[in-house]
Amino acid sequence: MRDREHVIRNNNAFGIQEEIATKVLTDGPEDIEKAAEIIRGGGLVAFPTETVYGLGADALDVLAVSKIYRAKGRPSDNPMIVHIADRGMLSELAAEVTPDMEKLMDAFWPGPMTMIVKRLPVVPDVTTGGLDTVGVRFPSNPVAQALIKAAGCPIAAPSANLSGKPSPTTSAHVINDMMGRVDAIIESSDCEHGIESTVIDMTGVIPIVLRPGVITRTMMSEVLGKKVKLDPALNARVGENFQPRSPGMKYKHYAPQAEMRIYAGEEAKVRETIESEASKLRAAGQTVKVIAFDDEVSAAHDLFALLRAADKENVDVILAAALPEEGLGFSVMNRMLKSAGYNIINV
Repeated sequence: MRDREHVIRNNNAFGIQEEIATKVLTDGPEDIEKAAEIIRGGGLVAFPTETVYGLGADALDVLAVSKIYRAKGRPSDNPMIVHIADRGMLSELAAEVTPDMEKLMDAFWPGPMTMIVKRLPVVPDVTTGGLDTVGVRFPSNPVAQALIKAAGCPIAAPSANLSGKPSPTTSAHVINDMMGRVDAIIESSDCEHGIESTVIDMTGVIPIVLRPGVITRTMMSEVLGKKVKLDPALNARVGENFQPRSPGMKYKHYAPQAEMRIYAGEEAKVRETIESEASKLRAAGQTVKVIAFDDEVSAAHDLFALLRAADKENVDVILAAALPEEGLGFSVMNRMLKSAGYNIINV
């Protein structure tokens, strides 16, 4: 274990000032047990998953989960995802496990899929944003699995970043945002996929995707042998009174410090327009970062890291090329649109 202590003052859920010394741990067995002890004691631990780094607390501990909101500066009506380490834990949280849920678990768990299910009373309101449902997923990352098993409890974990900033896909991102705000950070490998899990609502007759991810609607529809819908709020602005049923639905997310513009249209025209705009902006004395991906997989993996790099470089304007809104491209565009505040220009 390596201790890096950085002390700041934070307001906790009750307005009390406190100092937090953050420990940076390895992903070895001894440090995993130390992290699990922190979770059992009501503390916060940032840990890797195959999607992004998560900020975890005992999902059934009201005070512990409340600390997540304080650490992130997260709105209290934004529900959290509960992480489990085996399928049997789902029955301890969900009021019902349906045949369709079993099919999806067979196909995609462990992995980057979250199911919204009716919750049992044991899951507190603070974890669900006051909803009568809860999002549950079984991550495939071995460090995440080891932590949950060692803690002996389900772990509520949104992304381990300050609310609104690009999600963290490396431990360095987490250290940048969370030192002094949490009890421990597990340093481990970079995240495999780079965007958050697919969230699918399984509480109705027709499954509905609330947040797109690496596992696409088509993939789930094929497994279920039935239609899967997309929530109308996806890739669209929502009002202040909108009640989010999944993380990433309502609030400004993934936003870099710079102004971000997305250009959509025929590929050659988009790239020509971006090059022209970049030249004009640079001539006017502004620093510009251009983001254009050759494929959807690299786009998913690299998007958040590139946005964070732009922040580090103090870029003034980010010019990004849109992706085709189908399959994984739809999922990446969901993040890009929110990052840019829906500032999209058709060329």
